[in-house]
Formats: sequence, C-alpha cells, structure tokens
Amino acid sequence: MTEKPHHDPDPIHYEASTYRMDESIGLLLSRLKSAFVAALDQELQGLDLTAPQWVTLMRIANHCGGTATDLCRDFPYDSGSMTRMLDRLEEKGFIHRERSTEDRRVVQIRLTEQGEALLPQLREKGAAMHNRHLKGFTREEVAQLKSLLRRMLANAG
Repeated sequence: MTEKPHHDPDPIHYEASTYRMDESIGLLLSRLKSAFVAALDQELQGLDLTAPQWVTLMRIANHCGGTATDLCRDFPYDSGSMTRMLDRLEEKGFIHRERSTEDRRVVQIRLTEQGEALLPQLREKGAAMHNRHLKGFTREEVAQLKSLLRRMLANAG
C-alpha cells in the first residue's frame, strides 16, 4: 500500500536560521518590478513617456483611476507626486481634468482625444515588454504564475 504524501495547509516556507534575503520572494519581485520599469522606459523612449506615466494612462483608460485619489491607491505615490505626474500628462495633452458637478471637491480625470489615440501604442509597448520577460513560458505557466501571485496578494490583504 502506497502512502499519500501529507500536505500541510500552512507549511513554513522560510526558517529564520537559514533565511537568505537573496532567495526571498520579496526581493525577487522587487528586482522583477525594477526590470519591468527599466524595460518599459526603454520601450517608451520614442513616445516621450515614462513607465509610471504609462501605468497612469493605462489605469485611466481602463477606468481604474477616475481621480488622483483612485490612482494613488495602487501606486507608490503620495497625492503631491501624483498631482505633479498628472500635471505633466495634462501638459502633454494626454489627459483632461474636470471638476465634478455633484461634488466640487472631486476632480475627474479623463483621456483626451490625443490620449485615446495613443492607447494602441501604449498597449503594444506593454505587451512587448511583458512578452520579452515571459520568453520561454507556456500559456499554462503564465496562467499559473498569475494565479499564484493573486493568491499571495490575497494573503497580504
């Protein structure tokens, strides 16, 4: 009779006595994020945009950030930094800010026609950057990676 392997629902993955920071998931994710930002900055050179500006425009386009406060929720920026970024995007003609008619304290952010026209290029640049980092991965592996990352995020929440 073959014994089934025991699956501990909450195994300990790291031990203090053997913990190595260079093998931590946090450091690996941090390095990956830095690599993503550098690669995206390189992709965007001809568009006069930075990776954080790309993220901001994509979040606005996907209706994930209608106000500066919304955009700050998932961004490592405080409201002052976000305001300066939005100022730059507005100066470039990609966004427009308008005060809400229901609540004068709320300023809605929308893409301009120029910003909307830029979206296909923004999507192309984002896809190219991700595909470069996922070279050699199968579709199933990418789906599994996303699933595992979502589980980690859920554990953090």
